[in-house]
Amino acid sequence: MSIIRIPSPLRPYTDNLKEVEVNASNVGEALVALTERYPRLKPHLYDENGSLRAYVNIFLQQEDVRNLRGQATPLTGDDRLMIIPSIAGGRS
Repeated sequence: MSIIRIPSPLRPYTDNLKEVEVNASNVGEALVALTERYPRLKPHLYDENGSLRAYVNIFLQQEDVRNLRGQATPLTGDDRLMIIPSIAGGRS
């Protein structure tokens, strides 16, 4: 099983869990399994077209999956995924 690390702002949607174990063969399946288990999380990860929101970054072992194979990036079973929402704001 792979582990998905949940950031603090999204924990209210996962019963305040810091980590969730999922059984999936790739990153996309892992995210689907996560949002099926915690449906209130889905609109925070996906837009109305079902695409991963632009400000949601997914990392696999410290590597942004966009630099790998995106959501098709394979998982080996003991991988650790991190969801990292981008933070914006402030003055320029």
